[in-house]
Amino acid sequence: MGVSRMLRDPWSLAALFFATLVLVPVLVVMSSFLHPVQEVWQHLFEHVLVDLLWNTLWLVLGVGSGTLLLGVSLGWLTAVYDFPGRRILSWALLLPMAIPAYVFAFVFIGLFDFTGPVQGCLREVFGSSTWFPRIRSTGGVILVMSLALYPYVYLLARNAFATQGKRALEAAQSLGHSRFSGFFSVALPMARPWIAGGLMLVLMETLADFGTVSVFNYDTFTTAIYKTWFGMFSLDAASQLASLLVIIVFALLVLEQLSRSRMRYTQAGRHQENNRIALAGWAAWGASLYALLVLAIAFVMPLIQLVLWAYGVFGQDFDSRYFGFLHHTLLLAGIAAVLTAVGALLLAYAARRNPQGMTRHLVRVATIGYALPGTVLAVGIFVAVAWLDRNLLQLLQPLVAIEAGMLLQGSVVIMLVGYVVRFMAVGYNPVDSAMQRMPPSLDDVSRTLGVSQLTMLRRVHAPILRGGIVTAAILVFVDVMKEMPITLMTRPFGWDTLAVRIFEMTSEGEWERAALPAVTLVLAGLVPIIFLSRHGNQNE
Repeated sequence: MGVSRMLRDPWSLAALFFATLVLVPVLVVMSSFLHPVQEVWQHLFEHVLVDLLWNTLWLVLGVGSGTLLLGVSLGWLTAVYDFPGRRILSWALLLPMAIPAYVFAFVFIGLFDFTGPVQGCLREVFGSSTWFPRIRSTGGVILVMSLALYPYVYLLARNAFATQGKRALEAAQSLGHSRFSGFFSVALPMARPWIAGGLMLVLMETLADFGTVSVFNYDTFTTAIYKTWFGMFSLDAASQLASLLVIIVFALLVLEQLSRSRMRYTQAGRHQENNRIALAGWAAWGASLYALLVLAIAFVMPLIQLVLWAYGVFGQDFDSRYFGFLHHTLLLAGIAAVLTAVGALLLAYAARRNPQGMTRHLVRVATIGYALPGTVLAVGIFVAVAWLDRNLLQLLQPLVAIEAGMLLQGSVVIMLVGYVVRFMAVGYNPVDSAMQRMPPSLDDVSRTLGVSQLTMLRRVHAPILRGGIVTAAILVFVDVMKEMPITLMTRPFGWDTLAVRIFEMTSEGEWERAALPAVTLVLAGLVPIIFLSRHGNQNE
């Protein structure tokens, strides 16, 4: 489609609008990299940059290795072998996705820090706990984030191994390999594109994380951007740091796209229960124990501790403020979910009408916001809105008596734009998947009956896509509830949410008081996990 024709097509214009929402903050942030401030860069190089790069490198390497170890091993066990409890464990191992990583962080610190109950019991029994590993360390951050993020790798690895079944091992054994060597020589290479895709998601989430590293006081780019903006009151320095983080994230995004381009979704038939290898004796119970141990540490233990803390402080901490936190959280999540679901529907329909050319590229750009850290989006959107505010004031003051101030800055609009940009990919994927299952002949029949495009979308496509739209809205709703950096950095005065409450309490070391809003977020996070579990059970 040519540019002039695209500009006359309302659906392509919708794709252009959402792509612009993504490009503006990215270009704003990158422009600061092209026009560096000498004093800012000198300060960054002398005091900040080396430590940030070193910490980020260790975090990426550690979390990547940890999630690979857990995700691939558990995916292989539950997909290929049969052992006691496998059917329940195969979906239960996804439950840690319901707990935000920053909630993991303060639960583990509260439990395993020097003043926590675990080390307290060790001192009573052994007289000392100095030999116990420090949870407030690089290793502690890596452990917590690995437990929180391994389901990304596990889900894709399990699906990849399930398409192979024991056929891959039989092929390897026919070539003289044992089961152990057959896994590394045949099964693992065949699943590598899926595993690489899950790993890239983990690495992007690691780079984008703000809450976990702030709880551990572990300096990375995201925490440095926040401290520079709100601690040093230097938006220029924050933009410089954000531009470096964008470069790193885009490098990972290119690697992810390359890995996806090599995927081939070919399957000889559905994997059935009797295709699994039945384990017996110690091997069977060892597999069950390993999966149960991971589930207990990554979900059961944190959830029980949160409930106990929340119960202990409920009487003294719960007051009318919590209704405000909950109201703001639900209102923002609901509005963002509706806006994103509508935008996802428009993008999916634009991609259906124009599967080639510029429109398809615009749709791809509009859905890369999920790869951008919330701190980067917050900086880029705030700078763009500040520029727009200044120009609007200059334009309107001669016409209307307006005092100097802010029109859009400090409003809920900035937050909603950040949410839509960040989570459009989350909403787009289920809608587009449902759209892909609709035959093109349906559109042809509608056009022969004289139905307009808008009417076709409203009366033909939308009812069929209802399941995908609802799923998209629910996923975005839950993600916005848990989102921290965009909310924290762009919220208007008085617009605190449950995530902001958690940040404030954990910043003061009040783990028990952070548990009450955290339990609410965990319960909300279980909703998409139930969807994933039901879908997975249909394929068992």
